[in-house]
Amino acid sequence: MASCEDGDGVRKIGVAMDYSPSSKRALEWASRNLLRRGDTLVVLVVQHPGGDEAKRAALWAKSGSPLIPLSEFREPAVMQTYGVRSDAEVLDMLDTAARQLELKVVAKIYWGDAREKLCEAVEEQGIDTIVMGSRGLGTIQRILLGSVTNYVLSNASCPVTVIKEKC
Repeated sequence: MASCEDGDGVRKIGVAMDYSPSSKRALEWASRNLLRRGDTLVVLVVQHPGGDEAKRAALWAKSGSPLIPLSEFREPAVMQTYGVRSDAEVLDMLDTAARQLELKVVAKIYWGDAREKLCEAVEEQGIDTIVMGSRGLGTIQRILLGSVTNYVLSNASCPVTVIKEKC
């Protein structure tokens, strides 16, 4: 079985973030139960291209944004450049985890289909495991809309932890 650490013993943990209650819960869960001192936390944001996002999507269609350090991710002007809204609750959770666990925190923004982009991110970023929320779609909604969670569970090349919005 492959190791979930690089040569230095550092793990890369991805958290899918769409700023929904379930993705915030996934970040909280990862901070409390999975992340350990010295890990790298990669916050994965996938935007749907449209309007101004179409320009950004064309520029970074394949590779996504450059890695954005936490110090820049918290700057509203930087986030506006990428078309991502700032969320004080998420930033507070990231700051707390980074400080308490001495984490390296970076964000990566993609444009396109969340299902495909999250799986691509796992490969491109060398993510050891990904944590994501589940909105708990009903059977009919899941069949009609498809489930990002189900797709990532089936197609990601790393372990996937799914955190339900409500227990």
